[in-house]
Parts: sequence; structure tokens; C-alpha cells
Amino acid sequence: MKEFAYARAGDAAEAAALMTERPDATYLGGGTNLVDLMKLGVADPGLLIDVSRLPYDRIEHRADGSALIGATVRNGDLAGDPGVRERFPLLAQALLAGASGQLRTVATVGGNLLQRTRCVYFQDVSKPCNKREPGSGCPAIGGAHRDLAVLGTSDHCVASHPSDMAVALVALDAVAHLRSVDGATRTVPVEELYRLPGDTPHRETVLGHGDLITAIELPPPPGGAAMRYRKVRDRWSYAFALVSVAASVSVAEDGTLTDVAVALGGVAPRPWRARIAEERLRGALPDEDTLREAARAELARARPLPDNAFKVDLATDLIVAVIRDLVVRKDRA
Repeated sequence: MKEFAYARAGDAAEAAALMTERPDATYLGGGTNLVDLMKLGVADPGLLIDVSRLPYDRIEHRADGSALIGATVRNGDLAGDPGVRERFPLLAQALLAGASGQLRTVATVGGNLLQRTRCVYFQDVSKPCNKREPGSGCPAIGGAHRDLAVLGTSDHCVASHPSDMAVALVALDAVAHLRSVDGATRTVPVEELYRLPGDTPHRETVLGHGDLITAIELPPPPGGAAMRYRKVRDRWSYAFALVSVAASVSVAEDGTLTDVAVALGGVAPRPWRARIAEERLRGALPDEDTLREAARAELARARPLPDNAFKVDLATDLIVAVIRDLVVRKDRA
């Protein structure tokens, strides 16, 4: 591992000042992904600025049903929060599906959003990778790509996004609160936080150098919504998604779907909001044929490779199964 300096920021202004002084600096939250990348030689920051002690460690539940989640809240604390479990259960389910208990105790909300792909070529510095070294190539396209993306890819990168939590947040229309090094603040929908690879796969987010995620805001959930996060993986625990679905649906008295939100994980370079499927389902009766037609319409844009083409059918089946189960649950309530 390359030598590096370490500093613990006392407040956001100090963190910004340190970042401004060092173009080779990066923020450190829980370090559950960054430290691994440093050990592999993928990341080599000259300065780690520890922001884990900044005052962003609270979960605020508001009277209107919305919530503000600080960026340094630990994943385990968020998953176990009673208000989250009651009003945003798919978020708690995603967090519990995302890592081991030990990692959830350390990992932060902000860091979870910014974790990097687990593509084996990205993590192996002896191999070319456009995400790690722009212009060097993408050997995954002709190599080991079973676990990688089928939606939103390009000829330059087919890596998949690893976060379970981010998929849930996208389905919940969450908004990220950001602070730049000059102290200016802005908000960005979590869905728009991430870039698709195009011909610049090394640019993964819209964050500028030194931009700090300070909080995630969740709007009030739709009245009477049923929610679920379901993840398909190679083994039961501590594995990244082959395909995951985060869904929230509300059903009218006549049985039609009203509010519908669906996001997919494991299939794209970012959490994938299934807008086409949502549009097809909104106002429709959720019978098997309608659900399957909507899911297939969403996956029609997929560009699968030989070894991950199974994800298209798997994602279709999972969308159908999750929404069908949510509707049945509502009928029994």
C-alpha cells in the first residue's frame, strides 16, 4: 500500500479546507470499500480526510412522514431504526441484504452511496480497465461478465453498481444533500447522482472534487403503499446482487395500481429506475400478463452479453413476483 497522510476533520469547513489544499485527498467514512481498494492499489489517495465524526449522524423523522438521514449514520443503525422500519421498510430490507452485520456497524450512508464496482477487471491493477485507466479498454466485454450490467452500458464499460441501499433510495425518490468546498449547498435526486458510463466510465457521479454528501432526504411515502426489497444472489449472505428489485405500490379500491415505483439493482452501472414499467403499470390492473408485459418493456433496452443474458429473464420474473406479492399483501390487509 502506498504511504498516505491522515487527518480527522472537526467540521465540514475544516474538511473542505483540507480537500482544497490537496488535490490527491479523498474523504473517509467507514472505509469498508475505500480501504480495500487502497490495499489492491486501485485507489491511492495522498491524504485521507476522516469525516466520520462530523455532525451528520442523526435520523430525523418529521411530522409529515418524511425523514432526513445524516450521511455519517451507520448502516446498521439505519436498518434498525423503528421509524425507517415502519415507514420505509424496503430501505431497511435493502440494508440488511447488503452486507454482514460487522460491515453494517462500520459503513456509513454516504460511503455506501459512493462504493465502487466489484468488476474483477476494475479491482485488478494488472488488467486494463477504462473505469480505472481511461482509454485502456474493457476486457470484461469479452471476458468475465456474468455478474455485470445489461442496462445502461456502453462499448467502454459494462460494470454494475454494487449498492443495495442506493437501489432502495432511488425507488423512494430520495434526494442527496451536498456541500461543496466553498460552502455552497445543493440537492440532487439520488437517481441523478450517478452517471452512465458512455465514453467516460471513470466519471461515475456528478460530484465535483471535495463535494461532500451531508444527508439523504426521504419524502413521505405514498399513503397506504406496500413496499419490498428482494435480492437474488449466488449465496444467501454477504453476496452482491445478480438482480434486485425495490418496489412500492399503492392499490385503488377498484384494484388498479396508483402509485408505482420500481428500481433495479445488479443490472446497470447505477441503480436503475424502471420508468417504462412504472408508466405501463400505473392505472392498470396488476394481472400476470400486464405485469410481465410491463417488465419486458423495461428490459427491452437491455444489451446483454453471452454470460449475463439470463439477467433479462431473471429481472423480468423478479419484477413480476415482487409486485404480485405486494398486491396480494394489500388484498389481505
